[in-house]
Amino acid sequence: MPSEIPPSYEIPAETLEKLRRIFSKDVSQEASIFKALSDPLRLKILRVLKEESVCVCVLIELSNIQYSALSYHLKLLKDANLIDFERKGKFLIYYLTDFGRRIVEILELISHD
Repeated sequence: MPSEIPPSYEIPAETLEKLRRIFSKDVSQEASIFKALSDPLRLKILRVLKEESVCVCVLIELSNIQYSALSYHLKLLKDANLIDFERKGKFLIYYLTDFGRRIVEILELISHD
């Protein structure tokens, strides 16, 4: 049962309606970005891709994890529109999207490196 605003706290009806519209908006895309950024391995992948577009085989060597596990991490980053890939022969080459590059630049502002 939702609680009501206490009578001692006044907020204009139009402001409350505006806040309800804001609160009801779908934020699943923003949530997927934060989910993608919530794992240290995925942050490391983003940093690597900022320096160089690389094939999955390089990411496997750097991370020392199985392809299936890496594939999961890459899917989350791709679903968040942070990375994409192109096929070059038999290789999948991953790179940062423009949005991904901007996000990595923001992350570098908060990094203590």
